[in-house]
Amino acid sequence: MTTIQGEHLTQSVADALQFISYYHPADFVQALGRAWEREQSPAAKDAIAQILTNSRMCAEGHRPICQDTGIVNVFLRIGTDLRWEARADIEALVNEGVRRAYLNPDNKLRGSVLADPAFARTNTKDNTPAVIHMKLVPGDKLEVDVSAKGGGSEAKSKFAMLNPSDSIIDWVLKTVPTMGAGWCPPGMLGLGIGGTAEKAMLMAKESLMQPLDMAELKLRGPRDKLEEMRIELYDKVNALGIGAQGLGGLSTVLDVKILTYPTHAANLPVAMIPNCAATRHVHFVLDGSGPAEFEAPSLADWPAVTWQPDAKSKHVDLDHLTRAQVASWQPGERLLLSGKLLTGRDAAHKRVQDMLARGEKLPVDFANRVIYYVGPVDPVRDEVVGPAGPTTATRMDKFTELLLDKTGLIAMVGKAERGPAAIEAIKKHQAAYLMAVGGAAYLVAKAIRKSRVVAFEDLGMEAIYEFEVRDMPVTVAVDAGGNSVHQSGPAEWQKKIIEFKLPVDAA
Repeated sequence: MTTIQGEHLTQSVADALQFISYYHPADFVQALGRAWEREQSPAAKDAIAQILTNSRMCAEGHRPICQDTGIVNVFLRIGTDLRWEARADIEALVNEGVRRAYLNPDNKLRGSVLADPAFARTNTKDNTPAVIHMKLVPGDKLEVDVSAKGGGSEAKSKFAMLNPSDSIIDWVLKTVPTMGAGWCPPGMLGLGIGGTAEKAMLMAKESLMQPLDMAELKLRGPRDKLEEMRIELYDKVNALGIGAQGLGGLSTVLDVKILTYPTHAANLPVAMIPNCAATRHVHFVLDGSGPAEFEAPSLADWPAVTWQPDAKSKHVDLDHLTRAQVASWQPGERLLLSGKLLTGRDAAHKRVQDMLARGEKLPVDFANRVIYYVGPVDPVRDEVVGPAGPTTATRMDKFTELLLDKTGLIAMVGKAERGPAAIEAIKKHQAAYLMAVGGAAYLVAKAIRKSRVVAFEDLGMEAIYEFEVRDMPVTVAVDAGGNSVHQSGPAEWQKKIIEFKLPVDAA
């Protein structure tokens, strides 16, 4: 009988989380490389190049692919013939592994998990607890899948209880455009079909642990109706023209995964969960011989892509920025920001809102400044700041009118699109919204030369920092006239795909 030491599970989980924080799965990198090669949209091609360059940098530097190092999901398949030697229950063993990984001083990961979610929302500081699923299976081994799921992609999870006669494909094609770009495409779509509501959601999440094999599938052809559906969804979702980062292009998804389960005759539950450009998961098996070992991938597996700023990019001096300059920026124009940049996320915005409502003086002067929606990873060694990619901008939409009207703020930097209310506020105040690439956090961090907390230090990664940046790459996503590239780009590329019959097959 196999005996599993509790410490071996704990250490394996810790090592797995460190491993996936800086190594993309090789199949994901190769699929993304194929998407880059065939991409015809300059904006999307530039975004994919940033993601691939960032991926290689993280693999070399052993630093997180994304500043959002995720909420941990663990799937355990426990052999019924196993014997355990442990001083704690299985969930405690897993959570101790999470704690070790996220507090590792050589590569500290960002604590994003909040206790008391409906009220206090207090950071647990070590990213525990994980979301753990256990299943008893025949055998004498322990199989484990570990994933670190980013909040931006998790926020775009969708579920519907369709009628049995409804089209699943139609529902997906109607739903994907409503997800926006906050899930950082191109990535994967995981579908769970059948069972009950909670079973469908669980299957959608589990499907994302499967290897990317769409190129191989299309090469050999489908063997059953499920594979036919995967191919049809892959082609039709890409034909929507959403593209990398929602900028418009040929590759929105790299693969579509589907798991099914028998369901009630009256129901057709369908769940859909995307995986983002920071796809992070690994599988390991414990057989009683010790902790799992993880073999580093070869850097030769990475495409030979090195991002460089567009020669036409406009240099912007943030320290002397004027409203007239902001008003001159054009949609889709690429900028390189240098100078002092403020940061702020949900908690900081809420605190500013409350202070303004009470008539209190703000601790920071926002007049003629630019704010970056980011919660960075803590620095290690000689770093100024850890990986510091953008967070989803739409979460700040509810605060946009207030900040533009009451503080003198003139531009914002974030990830993905803005909603109608934010765009209207930007147009009203002749401001601008700039987009940084989600999934390129380490690359962005290299542009940050100095960092200091200037307000709300108790909020941790959600405090207001002042970054001093040099040539930080961004794209004008909403100009002072309210024109959004996240509306024009996908519409343009969907039209091109249809009219010119551009191929959406990356195989």
